[in-house]
Amino acid sequence: MSKELTKKAADMLLNGATLLSEPCPYCSGVRVMKEGHALCIKCGSEPEKREIQIKDKQQATKSTLEITLGKKLSELSKELEQETNHEKQQDILRSINSIIETIKKIEK
Repeated sequence: MSKELTKKAADMLLNGATLLSEPCPYCSGVRVMKEGHALCIKCGSEPEKREIQIKDKQQATKSTLEITLGKKLSELSKELEQETNHEKQQDILRSINSIIETIKKIEK
């Protein structure tokens, strides 16, 4: 590891870069990434440039909630298909409607 590479990596880290969990594909060294620019601290290779997908906590929660609601909607649809009691069918339909309204709200 050269002093020049170490200094460059340190500068990148001080300016907001992150250490990558994936090792360098050429030498298995530690890599630093900033703005899609990856640098191996060990061999100096820059094998890839990629866009970094950043999800904030709210987006991650929204996605998880949408998945959960989708599963629940599927379960209720199957339950409605099997139900013969008219009152229970109405309860299931109200629940389905509520889930659909919630999905619409979180999509906005």
